[in-house]
Amino acid sequence: MSAFASLVEGLADLLEPLFHASATAAAIVLFTAFVRLLVHPLSRASARGQRARAALQPQIAELRKKHGKNPEKLQKAVMELHAAEKVSPLSGCLPSLFQLPAFFLLYHLFSNSRIGDEANALLAHKLFAAPLGDRWADALGDGGVFGAQGLVYLGLFVIVAVVATFNYRRTKRMMAAGAAGAAARPGRSAIGGAPGGQDGSPQVPGLGVITKVMPLMSFFTLLTVAFVPLAAALYVVTSTTWSAVERAALYRDMPGAVPATAVLG
Repeated sequence: MSAFASLVEGLADLLEPLFHASATAAAIVLFTAFVRLLVHPLSRASARGQRARAALQPQIAELRKKHGKNPEKLQKAVMELHAAEKVSPLSGCLPSLFQLPAFFLLYHLFSNSRIGDEANALLAHKLFAAPLGDRWADALGDGGVFGAQGLVYLGLFVIVAVVATFNYRRTKRMMAAGAAGAAARPGRSAIGGAPGGQDGSPQVPGLGVITKVMPLMSFFTLLTVAFVPLAAALYVVTSTTWSAVERAALYRDMPGAVPATAVLG
């Protein structure tokens, strides 16, 4: 933790001539961008995996015709096909999983009053008027929603709401396109007689509920921003915005593909 604190302080010192009192906040944005650049190859690999799964749909459709009355054989055959083609259905989750350590580092760094044997001086650093170690509740208690600190959070909430709305509309379009494609391909799933998933595999029980909730997941980021320290909230806002732009670019030619990370920010 001390090493990470030194890294943040070093970045802040470099950025201080440009951002002055908000240099530490700018350092967190820069750190987030660096993490996202490191994770970007995984995001590209996830997009390639989604394209590969889409390319397997004709073969899976044949397997469904062949094993449609035998759920176990169908599921086994689909898994064997994925393995043979080296396509992992979980690859889309990797970018989000690799970001979790960075988020928790920031969360703990700006939640602890002491680092080693010294007071945590980073807690007093600010984004404009709001201390990076405070939460939205602290801002509400010091000036209210439209106070100097509250306005900082309102700005973050607006950014998150805009990004979440963009993700919501895009995810709905992608899921509608995927559903239209699935309706054009005859065949029933092996479980409960319901239509299969977008990749042609047997539908998982409860997936219908998840499908309905998925477009709304981006709005849950608002809760994260409200309850974590401002430094961690800044990481979330920056990463979520990056993700929205990145996915729009990587999946622009795949109207029916919904990446697994669409709900993870």
